[in-house]
Amino acid sequence: MQSRNLILLVFAQLISATGAIVFVTLGGIIGASLTANPTWSTLPISMIVTASALTTMPAALLMKRIGRRLGFALASCSAVLAVLTAAWSIQVSNFALFLVACLLSGINVAFTQQYRYAAAESVDAKYVPRAISFVLLGSIGGALIGPEIVTRGQDLLHNVPYAGSMLTLSVLYVAQAVLFLFLGKTRAESSTVPAAEGRGLSEIVRQPVFMVAVLGGVAGYGLMILVMTATPLSMKVNDGYSLAVTADVIRAHVLAMYVPSLVSGFLIEKLGVVRMMFAGAVTLLATAIVGLQGHTVVHYWWALVLLGVGWNFLYVGATTMLTYTHSIAERYRTQGLNEFLVFGSSATASLLAGTVMHYFGWFSLMLIPIPVLVVVCVALFLVRKQALLRRSIA
Repeated sequence: MQSRNLILLVFAQLISATGAIVFVTLGGIIGASLTANPTWSTLPISMIVTASALTTMPAALLMKRIGRRLGFALASCSAVLAVLTAAWSIQVSNFALFLVACLLSGINVAFTQQYRYAAAESVDAKYVPRAISFVLLGSIGGALIGPEIVTRGQDLLHNVPYAGSMLTLSVLYVAQAVLFLFLGKTRAESSTVPAAEGRGLSEIVRQPVFMVAVLGGVAGYGLMILVMTATPLSMKVNDGYSLAVTADVIRAHVLAMYVPSLVSGFLIEKLGVVRMMFAGAVTLLATAIVGLQGHTVVHYWWALVLLGVGWNFLYVGATTMLTYTHSIAERYRTQGLNEFLVFGSSATASLLAGTVMHYFGWFSLMLIPIPVLVVVCVALFLVRKQALLRRSIA
């Protein structure tokens, strides 16, 4: 394994996860304070995910041209600009400017999602599942640091709530940009053998395994965004819980998203990717069941913890399954399309969260995941014997 690459990617993931937690926790709250229309309160989160979806393919093509190292470093610079713009928007109470900040943040997120692919390309094929899960472990640090930045930074600047949190993030993103300057070439980038052109994208997309991999990623990430975006609104705005209590629930959720990465890569190797994704889908179903039971902190806590674990199993599994469907030469366009579809659906889910919460409430929102996850389980059952699932990436 290229241990230096993996270690750098872990720290980069930590910083990106910290920023994501801050934006997820504060995005809807800041949005609600800057707009008079409560249905638009989660629009900032939607802007992040929309920008991510629209940037995924250009991000993949850019890194194909200039490499992972410079691509990731440039994305970190966009994150610095994003958080500084966010702080300014709060200072001047400008909702439109805050949306611009979220769009800039979304550009970095599009590149952040490529960390796991960079990890997969930095190791031998047999180590791909554990490399993907290892890099995601960096988010555990983000789960611990993010809520601290939210709570300690909210009053850092007098009379400008939450701007201090954004300024603190800017320092971390500058450090991230510097870190990427030391990233080595991946296995594919280091190869001296000319890569074949590979198949057309339409041929790759027609593979049943590709379809199920994308379905798993779309369902796992989309439903996670839906519930996670709605939770701060439901807890703080609707139910009146404090920001500290809300941040604690988000922290537990993010830890639950990434602590399973200690074992998920190994479990995929032992149990197979289909069983792992099925376990993730079932756990996400349990999230909906718990969420339907009530509005106490305990209900929120357990629902969000199950949401995190289910996301990890389904998302790491879907990423691993995707690597089975393309060769090294085909990786950029395949990965770019997958990320576009995943984040396109997530953008819809984040905007849907605010609308559903305003008009229908938490109970109705908890019903949405159930039919989606049933479809995922059926799809996994149908492809379980595909020969492609018994091989690794080329």
